[in-house]
Amino acid sequence: MMVLQTSLLVALIDLIEVIPSPSKGERPGARGGRPAVYSERLFLKALVIMVVRNVSTVSGLIAMLEQPTWEMQALRGRLTEAGQFPSRRTWERRLALVPDSLPGRIGCLGRHLVERLDPWEAGGHAIAIDSTVMHARGGVWHKKHRDAGVVPHTSIDTEAGWTKSGWHGWVYGWKLHLVTTVAAVWIPLAAELTPANTADNEPAPRLLDELPLGARFVLGDTHYNDPAVRDHCTRTGRFLVATRRGAYPHTDDGVEVRRVFHKLRSLAIENFNGQFKGIFDAHGSVPTRGLVRTQRFALGAVFVYQLTLLYRFEHHQDLRVGLKAFLKAA
Repeated sequence: MMVLQTSLLVALIDLIEVIPSPSKGERPGARGGRPAVYSERLFLKALVIMVVRNVSTVSGLIAMLEQPTWEMQALRGRLTEAGQFPSRRTWERRLALVPDSLPGRIGCLGRHLVERLDPWEAGGHAIAIDSTVMHARGGVWHKKHRDAGVVPHTSIDTEAGWTKSGWHGWVYGWKLHLVTTVAAVWIPLAAELTPANTADNEPAPRLLDELPLGARFVLGDTHYNDPAVRDHCTRTGRFLVATRRGAYPHTDDGVEVRRVFHKLRSLAIENFNGQFKGIFDAHGSVPTRGLVRTQRFALGAVFVYQLTLLYRFEHHQDLRVGLKAFLKAA
């Protein structure tokens, strides 16, 4: 008797067929004209395979899919449409476009997860917004060389930038801007990746555009105490609670309430950032070079985290513990 085989990776890939997609008008670069030969979902499946199996190049993906195992055969079948399998050139071209649509897809899946998991059932409808730094692969591009237009070593990723973190000090690399639920389960709701010299408040309105309607309190640090962010929250019926500038200790009437909110924000976003980096081995440098490839890796990892939550929810598994072991086994 033949035993039917399955794998966690194949199961995650199959989830892509049933999750909602943002409407065509919400996807950057979406346009009319002749339909593409291959669907966007096919390349989203390939990205999930790359993230889970820690493969950062198209050549690595193709080499892995060529392995003569039942699992690779199953995956190749899911990456074949109308009897055709993409050529290397098609893989290169279409995977380079995937990062443009990932913020919208992460937002869409985040709203779906909130609807399915109901994380705010036992608490307030709050989200936390913050950024976390990720070190660039290779050497650092010092300011004196950058100003002179000199690249002293070929390992330097010239598309990254500098930032100063209160925890990490000066970092040459990237910022992953994130929004997550403040609840018993941390659900990523929005994400963008930029060079590290991008101010936190700059992508904040775009991130907030992706929030589910139920989000009411936006919790951020001093960087989000910004007129544009506050105006966005006011227009959408949300309340911004951001650290106030000025000498400590603050003595206004609302200070004790803000302390409670700030502690909730810190527990949610900082713990999520630590867990996320641990799962995807991102405490060191990223495995990619260039903005597009690093967006593909980092935002792809956020999307895989969301898929993992959905899979484990549907199989009645813990949503906070065991996620790294789950993905290592996939």
